[in-house]
Amino acid sequence: MKSSVSACPVPLEQQPLNEYGALKESWFFRWATLDLPPYIRKLCWVWGWSWLIAGPIAAASFPPAKHPAQFALAGTAGATLFLSLVLTRLYLGWTYIRSRLSNATIFYEESGWYDGQLWAKPPEMLVQDRLVVTYQIQPILKRLTQTFGVLAIVSIAGALAWQFI
Repeated sequence: MKSSVSACPVPLEQQPLNEYGALKESWFFRWATLDLPPYIRKLCWVWGWSWLIAGPIAAASFPPAKHPAQFALAGTAGATLFLSLVLTRLYLGWTYIRSRLSNATIFYEESGWYDGQLWAKPPEMLVQDRLVVTYQIQPILKRLTQTFGVLAIVSIAGALAWQFI
């Protein structure tokens, strides 16, 4: 395996396994790898801070003194929308790395955007990369998908509540 890795023409920072390591260590994308309680705390933190934007917009539409339920539901929807955008960014980043690791060929740039090349991974590198996908990345994507499901349920519950106020 060492000989095929040393013959790899892909620059180190563009090799999928190194991209995976960089993503896993980045401050933002690392959130998806946290244990469940810290992961939920991060999402609640984002949702809470999203109220700084959603709250005034909701208050302009539904004054809290006159329409407290509508204000709360509109603010919650706005904050949830922002949280959904953050989760979408997490999901897209991890999906990109999954794709880079799963593909049998790697697209890379030698010196700039104008000279892209394709390189076929050796079988042992492909197996290793796909094992990382199966045991490291798929659980992260499953967690993010489940989080989207919870947000969908909360959004549907909010829409139903809106109908009854």
